[in-house]
Amino acid sequence: MESASQGLLSDTMTDVPVDSAASARTSVPEGLTLAEEEELRSELAKVEEEIGTLRQVLAAKERHCGELKRKLGLTPLDGLKQNLSKSWHDVQVSNAYVKTSEKLGEWNDRVTQSDFYKKTQETLSQAGQKTSAALSNVGSVISRKFGDMRNSATFKSFEDRVGTIKSRVVGSRENSTDSLHSPSGAGDKPPQDNTPF
Repeated sequence: MESASQGLLSDTMTDVPVDSAASARTSVPEGLTLAEEEELRSELAKVEEEIGTLRQVLAAKERHCGELKRKLGLTPLDGLKQNLSKSWHDVQVSNAYVKTSEKLGEWNDRVTQSDFYKKTQETLSQAGQKTSAALSNVGSVISRKFGDMRNSATFKSFEDRVGTIKSRVVGSRENSTDSLHSPSGAGDKPPQDNTPF
């Protein structure tokens, strides 16, 4: 398992090995004896070995974590959502965000209380009222024009023609259905049943 982990480790993580031969070629730093240098090098080798072991353990734990998440049906997107949510919460409770929000609130209060803002608001309000009145007047004029057009001779003539055509069409339907169902138009024959089934 250890050799497989090391192979995986070398594929997934980048180790920065210390070249012992290269470090042995360097001169002894000032203030260190040869024995102290050997002791430090020995400690360095142990720490590097521990780091390698910890990387292997971390890689194994990450694989195990991934397997557990897969079995639970958790997707990377779920993790991303959770991380973003937590990050956003952390931002909102951070000092910088809180101070910025307070500052923006103060600026907003100053702006809304300023004479310039009040004058601009008044002007825009008046402009909105005038626009509303103008649109209302335009609507009244259009309604009046449609009324005038409806009372014109041309429209009356057109309306009469449409009425005449309608009465002919509707009238011919009424006459044809009356003759089918009237006893005088049917003679001795019984009325026909035209239902399809």
